[in-house]
Amino acid sequence: MAGSEFTSSSIGLTSTIPVEILFAAGLEPVDLNNLFIRSVRPEQLLIQAESAGFPHNICAWIKGIYSVVMNHGITKVIAVTGGDCSNTIALAEILSRKGVQVIRFDFPSNRGRYELTTQMQRLCRTFSVRWKDVEMSKKRLDRIRKKLGKLDTLTFQDNVVTGEENHRFLVGSSDFGSDPDKYEMELDVFFDELKKRQPRKNEIRLGFLGVPPIFGNLYGYIEAFGGRVVYNEVQRQFSMPFETTDIVEQYLRYTYPYGIEGRIADISQAIQERSLDGLIHYTQTFCFRQLYDIILRDVLPIPILTLEGDRPGSLDNRTAIRLETFLEMLKQKKGDFF
Repeated sequence: MAGSEFTSSSIGLTSTIPVEILFAAGLEPVDLNNLFIRSVRPEQLLIQAESAGFPHNICAWIKGIYSVVMNHGITKVIAVTGGDCSNTIALAEILSRKGVQVIRFDFPSNRGRYELTTQMQRLCRTFSVRWKDVEMSKKRLDRIRKKLGKLDTLTFQDNVVTGEENHRFLVGSSDFGSDPDKYEMELDVFFDELKKRQPRKNEIRLGFLGVPPIFGNLYGYIEAFGGRVVYNEVQRQFSMPFETTDIVEQYLRYTYPYGIEGRIADISQAIQERSLDGLIHYTQTFCFRQLYDIILRDVLPIPILTLEGDRPGSLDNRTAIRLETFLEMLKQKKGDFF
């Protein structure tokens, strides 16, 4: 997406927030993470940020967000300073000094309804949005989210959707491509294509845990060695797979910004419902969420491979070998013939 495509209605997001409020305000949310990783040369964006003074040992996503805001002339950003990366607090101050209007949004650490409602109402006041218009916006997006639930079912139950396709649509639901109508049209076209497919068989069924990967070829590599991701944990959470008419409840059930317990319950249910053979836990270098690997290994009942990524690009040889070895181990454990 070129910088010229952004307008005065565009507003950047450092993480998923209640986008219903922004659409109700007539704004066009832009997930800055997606803008970074889908750029033609994401590595160059990191070099640009490091040239501006960002240290090497800061998460690549933070540096990528900074550079895309600078390059695309985005003048307004909502920074999630509670419930996401703590480095976003400093990033918000840097962007402010660069002339960007920064609005902060905090998911409450106690997962309290009152506190979350207060944050959402503050955002409504900032953009002069009525609560009933937000509820109407939710109804519009719920129609798309229902279709995303169908896509997810077609992934793990009907076995006609690849892990990468699942990832692509679900991760895109953080901002609906800034245009819900266009996003829904692309989804409908995809469903038409699926009618011609035959179910996949004899594959190792994997769950992908953690933030979306910075590697560009991870899903393709998994499938080349007989595996398929049928559960993308955080990407699925972006799609808000919760049947509720209460928008506050929807974002209370969203597991990503809160503690590990909600994630464990969601993952445990997926292991049973989707008959997972193993889990890949992706962790981003220099991210505090790496520490959750200790807990996940303690409580989850199936094999876990932990992969760490730093900068965008293809899998390095060592990571590729570890992944291939893990899949071979799962094949032997499952006793299938491939």
